[in-house]
Amino acid sequence: MDADVTDSAGTPADPGPDPDPDPGHRGDGGAGPQDDGSPDGGREGGGPENGGPENGGGRGSGGGPGTWAERTGAGRPDGRKRHWLRWTALGAALVVLVAAGVGWWLYQRLNGNIRTDTAAEAELRAYERERPTALVTDAQNILLIGSDSRAGDNRKYGRDDGGQQRSDTVILLHLAADRKSATAVSVPRDLMVEIPGCHGSGGKATGARTAQFNWAFEIGGTACTVRTVELMTKIRVDHHVVVDFSGFKDMVDAVDGVGICLREPIDDPAAHLKLSAGQHTLDGEQALGYVRARKSLGDGSDTARMDRQQQFLAALVNKVRSNGVLLNPARLYPVLDAATKSLTTDEGLDSLRDLYGLVRGMRNVPTDKVQFLTVPRRPYRQNANRDELVQPDADRLFRQLREDAPVTVVPAKNSGSGPAPEKRTDAVRATPNPTYSGTNAADDLCKE
Repeated sequence: MDADVTDSAGTPADPGPDPDPDPGHRGDGGAGPQDDGSPDGGREGGGPENGGPENGGGRGSGGGPGTWAERTGAGRPDGRKRHWLRWTALGAALVVLVAAGVGWWLYQRLNGNIRTDTAAEAELRAYERERPTALVTDAQNILLIGSDSRAGDNRKYGRDDGGQQRSDTVILLHLAADRKSATAVSVPRDLMVEIPGCHGSGGKATGARTAQFNWAFEIGGTACTVRTVELMTKIRVDHHVVVDFSGFKDMVDAVDGVGICLREPIDDPAAHLKLSAGQHTLDGEQALGYVRARKSLGDGSDTARMDRQQQFLAALVNKVRSNGVLLNPARLYPVLDAATKSLTTDEGLDSLRDLYGLVRGMRNVPTDKVQFLTVPRRPYRQNANRDELVQPDADRLFRQLREDAPVTVVPAKNSGSGPAPEKRTDAVRATPNPTYSGTNAADDLCKE
């Protein structure tokens, strides 16, 4: 008698005729023509490894589970664990992708902030044969120029002469080849120097002349200023950076202000600055007034103002380093954003990677080796309101920088924040190892 064909799977104990024309592919676990006689031979759902009854096998699925929950094991504790592990991995991958995308966007934004002075690059290449040769490999000399343009956002700081630019502050920054010291040398704007023949922004040629140093920037821009410094010092300028007023303010605000101490009050409407004597934390607007004020502080000379600028820059460097800004992305990004927005550089520093490489090389310089001084100078013999270099002291300093020799800076006896000093001569001491009057980033003026 033929066995009844039912929906239940046959068992080895009850083998009956099978009317299925292709018994080897039955979903009820029956033995097919290839049956080797083993308990699960030839059955797709016969054993645990094939999703048989021990694994919750069911009909109609080749012996596999009949529901999604059964197939994935989501209904069991270990299945739920695997389920959440998969979602956790997916979430982590998503976070990594988003972070990478945001990081790339931020990098591109900061990179795009930096402007390249292609005109200066072309002008310097045209005069390459006249430029000095670097003597020490890996030492770097960077010319920092504070732009005094009154155009755009800077209009409120003075009359706008059609956007004409001036060099309000110029500092030659020397980074030692071993990156164990950094020396910043201020060049007075009123210093009488030889300015070479240059080309202005319109391409008009100007003849060589003896004039105030800041005229070089006004008549020939960055390239003319670089060439004037190189003519005076015989030092090869490797890079140049121009910083404008607004950028300076934003950088100070990005580090939450910079602390100073005043020995006497300041009330200077022209500089938008009114402060009592004592300790203050200056925001960006106040800081700009403080470093630019001239007639209301000290003796009204550029000497006192450069002293204040050096002291303030030293305090800014110390603030950035002591607060861990360089190691804290949340604090570093606003500083980088403000800095890059304010910069116009040569092609060698016009990317975030280039600037980072420069900063990374300086991060291990001790604060007491980040030094600030002014070129040795005295009142100009033909006009007491101008300056001239003190020789041979100035040439000795330039040679030390050119040869990457150590420069020793001692604290100035008078600061721009104290009583008005007489206009002094910044000559070096006549010793085998000359010292220069100045400051460094480790000085705390509030503890003097």
